[in-house]
Amino acid sequence: MGEHEDSRVEAGMSVDFQGRMSYGDYLRIDTLLSAQKPLTDQPDEPLFIVIHHVQELWISLILHELRFAMDALRADKPGVAFKALARIARIQEQLISAWDVLSTMTPSDYLTFRAALGQSSGFQSHQYRMMEMMLGAKDERMLAPHRHDAAHHGALLSVFHAPSIYDEAIALLARHGIDVPPELLSRDVTRPHRFHEGLKTAWLSVYRDTHRHFELYELAEKLVDVEDRFQQWRFRHMKTVQRIIGLKTGTGGSSGVAYLKTALDRSFFPELWELRTDL
Repeated sequence: MGEHEDSRVEAGMSVDFQGRMSYGDYLRIDTLLSAQKPLTDQPDEPLFIVIHHVQELWISLILHELRFAMDALRADKPGVAFKALARIARIQEQLISAWDVLSTMTPSDYLTFRAALGQSSGFQSHQYRMMEMMLGAKDERMLAPHRHDAAHHGALLSVFHAPSIYDEAIALLARHGIDVPPELLSRDVTRPHRFHEGLKTAWLSVYRDTHRHFELYELAEKLVDVEDRFQQWRFRHMKTVQRIIGLKTGTGGSSGVAYLKTALDRSFFPELWELRTDL
């Protein structure tokens, strides 16, 4: 038997990367892994850090896809936006399943390093806040935790003053001849969208003639897909927190589980949910 007979290295495989870009170079793996710096020697802190790093990476991709989808809607190309919205829904499945991994950490495990977190908390994630704002959850007070970082605060301000993806969808409806209440086309986009009966009627006209308005109908369902999974993510977050800390106050000073529950009653696209009763 030859010395290298059992080797899985094939003749054409590149193995010499002196002066050439390798897999690790391209992905900057060393930089990525160097960000995982536990503040304690407790065995469960790395899990906590990795889960949140993974979620931030997935959210960064959601933001990329949201921008692409919104650009497509502004360009009157809803079909182009569908792929991005479908990808967002798949990414959200990964975000939801991440809570299952974190749930393997018991209350006792978490208490061994919780004090090291200080006042840091998930609601301070600038990427999460940007994602919410792009979906329509505008709240000027939520900009405050980011004032200490000029770059993050500036990026959030830009999104805060820009239309949400739902604003873009509503404008698209009007451009496609759907009777949209005019006040919704010139509204203050720094305010959260509130349920509007006239807009529900506009979407109903799409759902009642799907053959004629199929692209708009598919856009609506893609938006519902995204919000559905977003609410599943919120619910799993809330239940994971409840499982680990019960009803304790959050590290950032929030009411914890009670605070997370309030988000479950809020909808980005309320008309798309309400119209189902009327069909």
